[in-house]
Amino acid sequence: MPPILRAKEYDSPSVFLPENLLREARRQKAIATGQVPAICVLDPDGDIVHGLLAASKTTRNPHWACYHTQMYTFEQGGIEFGIVGCAVGASFAVLVAEEMFASGCRLLISVTSAGQILPCAEPPYFILIERALRDEGTSYHYLPPADYADIDRRLLSMLEGAFSTYAVPVYAGAVWTTDAPFRETSLAIAQAKAAGILAVEMEAAALYAFAQARQKPVICFAHVTNQMAQVEGDFEKGMEAGSRDGLEVIRAAATAYLASIADG
Repeated sequence: MPPILRAKEYDSPSVFLPENLLREARRQKAIATGQVPAICVLDPDGDIVHGLLAASKTTRNPHWACYHTQMYTFEQGGIEFGIVGCAVGASFAVLVAEEMFASGCRLLISVTSAGQILPCAEPPYFILIERALRDEGTSYHYLPPADYADIDRRLLSMLEGAFSTYAVPVYAGAVWTTDAPFRETSLAIAQAKAAGILAVEMEAAALYAFAQARQKPVICFAHVTNQMAQVEGDFEKGMEAGSRDGLEVIRAAATAYLASIADG
């Protein structure tokens, strides 16, 4: 048994807590105690953050005490969001997710770029990630070994029909989460295709494992933008580097979530 699967007590609390880390960060940085927006966004590529900054549509959140990132606050469709960019990969994404929920977040939405495995359409398009193949390490610190980590079924039901009138297609299905993007071999891709996997990305399995273990609502989207540089002109995201479309997907998901909360 490899070390990553040894000495795991999944019901035992961690000694190192995000709340305590943030307490010390606030002390050292003289950051006032306060809460971040109830709905937060992870933007691993950073294109949404860069677009908001370029358009002067966001400000730095004064209560975010993370040592490694900056959080910005913006409004979309009358909803306030906090967003962190460039937290790439499973472990970094979950580190930030832990800190977000410890800082007042109530819903986390992640929108990450992804490589096409089984085509739904011509890129770019979005996938609402229903489950993610756990080909990374972070998820195994939160949940016992299994092939997939899944979105909470209640969230999936809540999102049904939320994107039906959306101009850019939003499909639903499985993805492959990897820790090693430059080890996507022909064999690994063939196995992913055989399993019906639509795309490959770097965060969703860990975020969904964290969400299940900590009982936190997390919704992950893959923005399929490329075919792993196997064709010329790859990695095109659309208008404004895909940030406009990404913001609409985020708004639609948040609107559905808030409507479900209002309905009880």
